[in-house]
Amino acid sequence: MCTALPPPAPTSAPTSTAPPPDRAAALAGAWHQRLALLLDSTGDGMFGIDDRGCCTFINRAGAQMLGWRTEQVLGRNMHELVHHRHADGRDYPEPECPIFNAFRQGLPCRVDSEVLWRADGSAFPAEYSSYPVEQDGRVIGAVVTFVDITERKRAEAGLHQTREDLERRVADRTTELSSALAQLRELAAYAETVREDERTRIAREIHDELGSLLVALKMDVGWLAKRVDDRAPLAAKCQGMGRLIDTAVDNLGRIITDLRPSILDHQGLWAALEWQAQEFIDSAELDARLQVVVPAGAVAPAGAQATAVFRIFQEVLSNVARHAQARRVRIRIDVDPPPAPMLYIEVRDDGVGAPPEALNHPRSYGVMGLRERARHFGGRLRIDSAPGQGTRVRLAMPIHAAEAP
Repeated sequence: MCTALPPPAPTSAPTSTAPPPDRAAALAGAWHQRLALLLDSTGDGMFGIDDRGCCTFINRAGAQMLGWRTEQVLGRNMHELVHHRHADGRDYPEPECPIFNAFRQGLPCRVDSEVLWRADGSAFPAEYSSYPVEQDGRVIGAVVTFVDITERKRAEAGLHQTREDLERRVADRTTELSSALAQLRELAAYAETVREDERTRIAREIHDELGSLLVALKMDVGWLAKRVDDRAPLAAKCQGMGRLIDTAVDNLGRIITDLRPSILDHQGLWAALEWQAQEFIDSAELDARLQVVVPAGAVAPAGAQATAVFRIFQEVLSNVARHAQARRVRIRIDVDPPPAPMLYIEVRDDGVGAPPEALNHPRSYGVMGLRERARHFGGRLRIDSAPGQGTRVRLAMPIHAAEAP
């Protein structure tokens, strides 16, 4: 049974310089009175315990926070009185109590994740610290300070809830934006498909309608030319008309090829890429070199993916011709064989280059369009460039749909 302990008596006899006993007792009483006033003036709760865990003193703030009168606390086991259960109601075994470990194991502590219990049976979140008290090299108890952190916990809970609400709103908005971006990409891909279909239709109609008309007109001019041999002016006119018709046929073929190169539909992507590269080399008048590494049995993209790859390659070469001011161009086309076929296209020039911020500018719609086309089919387009150091464009794309080379 714990009982209140009086202050320890002096362990050594007073020397000749010590004050008389009456005066010493008066000084000790004055000191204890000042100490009591000092403890009662603090806003934090404070109590002392002996080596059995029984309360030896408690200040006014501590008694008020716990809901006890001072005389009701002195001499009582403080763990059983204020620290006997966890916040969820589970029993708190005394050997596990950090407060008592301060004098039992010499382990000071500072804890802010537990509760203390009031006299009325209610609990409050508390931050407490417990430090051992030593006398003559021996631990004789501990001194405990504690504060009610209900408002702090409430503020932390409010902050946590606010953070969770903000994170949820950010996640919802991110999901909405991701969904909108996915829809925009799908719409862009659909628009590109519609445009390619329209190009194919127009190219076919031009070929079938205008092409046949020009051929018929060429035949008619030839028929007239045979019948006006004796009339030099008419014969010369027929020859001039024939040359104009030939020019129109050539221009018509160029327009049809620009709209939809027939080689892409008839001979596949590999042939179309090589043909486009050779067309660029022949027209650009540059020191250009083409290397195509397509292993035997390699599959080629088909349909919309083949069209996307061809248009990306076509746009890259067009940018070199229009903007690079290059003297040398190197073009390489590589294909990884199955089971994970990958297509790599690299175009490198020694032209004027461009700063990275220009390539990544939100209004660089051409570059953005190339990247989006590649991303739609799981590919990635990387552009490395710097002013005066040329440009390197590299496309890497997995091959999804396949057809025989």
